[in-house]
Amino acid sequence: MLIHNREEKVVLVNEDNQVLGTMEKLEAHQKGLLHRAFSVLLYNDAGEMLIQRRALGKYHTPGLWTNACCSHPREGEAVIAAASRRLREELGIVMPPNALQVMGHFIYKATFDNGLTEHEYDTMVTGRFDGEADHLNPEEVEAVRWIDMETLKLEIEAHPEKFTPWFKEIIKRV
Repeated sequence: MLIHNREEKVVLVNEDNQVLGTMEKLEAHQKGLLHRAFSVLLYNDAGEMLIQRRALGKYHTPGLWTNACCSHPREGEAVIAAASRRLREELGIVMPPNALQVMGHFIYKATFDNGLTEHEYDTMVTGRFDGEADHLNPEEVEAVRWIDMETLKLEIEAHPEKFTPWFKEIIKRV
């Protein structure tokens, strides 16, 4: 299964999402440069959201809870196609791009204890999924669970340190 590696590049953009170039992913995070990202939000028919706990080996925010999956589109790759690819790579969920839709975007910046900075033009992608994510990539995902929105908001309020910064921004918007 293909996973992120140090050779992977991110697409650098300005605040209008206009492409400025590409840069190796780790270097972009070290320099805190604005780049494209996406966050996938999956809901089941009961209205619950699928969330994941990031793998403990991740180079930032290991072990924190976040949305179903998130990553960076490759140069020339449409966000919806990238979201479909990463759902398969991280969770083993096969969702064709036409089953996903863009619901908006936001820009955020967060600096971590290890000196890395996420500065992302984050496109939120949603979809419906009623199966189980039972083919987790252990290098990406520690665990998954379904949670209703009321309980999720209460958990974030009580223990914000257990959730990724971008996910807390997303929850303010959904």
